[in-house]
Amino acid sequence: MALQVDLGERSYPIYVQANCLDQRQSELQQIIGNKKIAVVSNETIKPLYLDALELALGKQADAVITLPDGEQYKTMTQLESIFDAMLAAQLNRSSLLIALGGGVVGDMTGFAAACYQRGIDFIQVPTTLLSQVDSSVGGKTAVNHARGKNMIGAFHQPKAVFIDINTLSTLPARELSAGLAEVIKYGLIADADFFHWLEQNIDALMAKSSDALAYAIQRSCEIKAEVVAADEKEGGVRAILNLGHTFGHAIESNQGYGAWLHGEAVAAGMVMALDLSVRMGMIKPAILERAKKLLQRAALPLLAPADSSLEAFLSVMAVDKKNIHGAIRLVLIRELGNAFISDDYDAELMHQVIVDNIG
Repeated sequence: MALQVDLGERSYPIYVQANCLDQRQSELQQIIGNKKIAVVSNETIKPLYLDALELALGKQADAVITLPDGEQYKTMTQLESIFDAMLAAQLNRSSLLIALGGGVVGDMTGFAAACYQRGIDFIQVPTTLLSQVDSSVGGKTAVNHARGKNMIGAFHQPKAVFIDINTLSTLPARELSAGLAEVIKYGLIADADFFHWLEQNIDALMAKSSDALAYAIQRSCEIKAEVVAADEKEGGVRAILNLGHTFGHAIESNQGYGAWLHGEAVAAGMVMALDLSVRMGMIKPAILERAKKLLQRAALPLLAPADSSLEAFLSVMAVDKKNIHGAIRLVLIRELGNAFISDDYDAELMHQVIVDNIG
């Protein structure tokens, strides 16, 4: 049974299962029809999964576009290379892109699809845990800029998301941990019972238990689909999905994209957001301690890099996309599973939280 992201005429299914491409060939081929197809992947993922994708498609792609692997390549220059290949393959408005890879591939493919001839269809086939539970769902597409992460992009929903749990078998341990940061986030912002389940099952997830991963991915996608359906373009409630991201994006920008994985930066950022929530009297310190223990068990960092500074944080946070009228807006929690967006906090207290959480 597929999950559904309910967005009216832009609604689409999310399929989560082992051997997903093989099991969902008919659904995939129905979307493809006789369209010209370009697959965008990277040099790590393409050799592992391109053949399986083309087998499921029932034909070879008209173009295969291979990007370098890494967040540091999520740039306008690489986006231009996607357009060059699409034009060389003579793709038109009825053509379709397929993103085969992690979050960088998915974001860039989606953005290319949003821009090419003013918008064409695309499909997400995410191969990392982070992309499966977060970036492949919801239609956010972008590239990075030296002054801020994901600052140049568009909302462009995929036609479908095909999540094959088996792709996680080749995922490095560090990438698995980075994905678990986003999974833990969903428990913190929207589902206390799920957070408790994660506390009980984190060891199974770290060991790549298929059953545990299937449930964690399914529940994460359910929560994100509900939030996106309520607020597609982040005018309000969707911003709660960014718990820890305002702080985390500052870490990524200041360290240089790729030095810290996105999930690692988000983990340290969530600790800051929860710490501020504690100091403002919204949650008890025990919730912060539970979150820190769970993140630690997932092999995630709790502190920002030691060479960070308050000034460096604030310079990036000042251009965060959630900000309105120059005010830095943060996602905080008032209880486990209940997040909200606020610019009503003591700035000096927030500054102290940053300083106290630099390693």
